[in-house]
Amino acid sequence: MVSSRTVPFNRPTLRGKESVYIQEALAGTRFAGGGPFTQRVESALAANFGGAEVFLTNSCTAALEIAALLTVMPGDEVVLPSFAYATTASSFARCGAKLVFVDIRPDTFNIDPRAVAAAIGPKTRAIVAVHYAGVGADVEELGSIAADAGLAFIEDAAQGFGATYRKQPLGTFGTLGAISFHETKNAMSGEGGALIVNRPELAERVRIIRDRGTNQQQFVLKQVEAYQWLDLGSAFAPSELVAAFLLAQVEAIDEITADRLRMWHTYHDAFEALEQAGCVRRPVVAPQAGHNGHIYHLLLADAARRPAILDELNRRGIGAVFHYVPLHSSPAGRRYGRIAGSVSVTEDVASRLVRLPLHVTLNGHDQAAVIDAVNGVLAR
Repeated sequence: MVSSRTVPFNRPTLRGKESVYIQEALAGTRFAGGGPFTQRVESALAANFGGAEVFLTNSCTAALEIAALLTVMPGDEVVLPSFAYATTASSFARCGAKLVFVDIRPDTFNIDPRAVAAAIGPKTRAIVAVHYAGVGADVEELGSIAADAGLAFIEDAAQGFGATYRKQPLGTFGTLGAISFHETKNAMSGEGGALIVNRPELAERVRIIRDRGTNQQQFVLKQVEAYQWLDLGSAFAPSELVAAFLLAQVEAIDEITADRLRMWHTYHDAFEALEQAGCVRRPVVAPQAGHNGHIYHLLLADAARRPAILDELNRRGIGAVFHYVPLHSSPAGRRYGRIAGSVSVTEDVASRLVRLPLHVTLNGHDQAAVIDAVNGVLAR
């Protein structure tokens, strides 16, 4: 039966002050990046991240590309999960680094520290961890592995804004952390991101790289008579209009996180019976991980049934989707990387994962429709 109710996978949501702040920005004299709204957002984020220096970027990809410029050179190797978004890898490949793909844990779907340790070689310069679904990876063990080997530890916390590990914000454990404000994220500006700099000695170079490789900021502050090209870089900063929009979202992150967690737990309770019946496995969250309700996923019992299940859910108006195609199996992944060890968990999870609609405009009727459809399709 085709449902008359349509529940999209994602729907961007305004928090109320976006238009007010954009009008304030339009009344100003600076529309390019680095203006007062950029500074306000960076200050708010720095407070959120415990005082770390934060640089607003035009995407999480840009933040990762800056991280790559800071940590790797051509010929270096980077260890990262194959179960990740393309730009987690391409940011480092663009700098000439060789990608070394490793497996994930079967419970949280985060990078497996044991696989990381086994993959480190003489050319390894960095470890990249993805905090999948806003659930913190094993940052303590990964940080220890990185420190012992003298490697940079980079957190791809694209999905992690508002989430913690032992009550400390994700993105603040590694050398650097990258956050996304894409329209699918908990706080969003359409496109946008931020780089969290946890080693103060890197901050000045980050500023230069973000300003197209120049010391423009020093010129604006009248610290130099003219600005020059000093380093590789790009136009990584967002405009003031984007920053103005984002400020309203960042200010509301506690409320957003609470709303998403409430919906996440509604799903979690509703699908307990399906899990007990062996139809699915619900998300696993470690006790030390304070997640942010970014994704609610189900791991199906049978990979072969997933295409039909997704088709049936979408026919019923439910915007359910799969997630990553493993990077090691993609054309670019084969070109720029290699596998270290087994990636059997990655391949298994990628074939069975289903993500359900979860956004703050999801009302009780919509969520009930999702639950009814999932129970109806999977119970057959």
